Amino acid sequence: MPRKPKHDRNDLIERARNLFWQRGWAGTSLKDLEACLDMKPGSFYAAFGSKDALFELTLDKYAADGADRLQALKQELGPIGALKRFPALAISSAEAPAKACMLSKTLLELHAHKHPLAAKANSHLLKMEQHFCELFREAQQAGEIAPHHDPEALARRYQSDLLGLRVSAEREGVDAEAIAQEIANSLTRL
Repeated sequence: MPRKPKHDRNDLIERARNLFWQRGWAGTSLKDLEACLDMKPGSFYAAFGSKDALFELTLDKYAADGADRLQALKQELGPIGALKRFPALAISSAEAPAKACMLSKTLLELHAHKHPLAAKANSHLLKMEQHFCELFREAQQAGEIAPHHDPEALARRYQSDLLGLRVSAEREGVDAEAIAQEIANSLTRL
């Protein structure tokens, strides 16, 4: 009879995500992961196969959590309300190990090495941009955004602003909350 795993897989992925998010792919060793997850090497490899495989799972979780958060905001506040509220939420989470976006950090860290995880991060960024585009399109259809605006261009600009905000939030002496408010205010002029 197979033994039941002593760890909750989702919890392990979340803990690993936080470690990778804080330290990056290269800054996180297998020993770091084993200590963080309280796993021996054999158990780690049996559960995840490799560091890269676990990292990919953490990227998937990070992206899914962001998309879920955006969808919940849309349900609560409508499309334009969600887009206005999202920047402040992106930098305000007390439990987040870093303010900068894990996907953009991964892309910047691994792209020069042509690592497949850079492509995975980029794919998730493109999907998130598409989520933003859908919200802009819905807001436009509801008459909240003028018809001459291109939802795809708005989504690209919005995501660029968010990524800049999240990097700025990591810097000393920068009022990231004011920048988040500026992003939200800019949406009222559409």
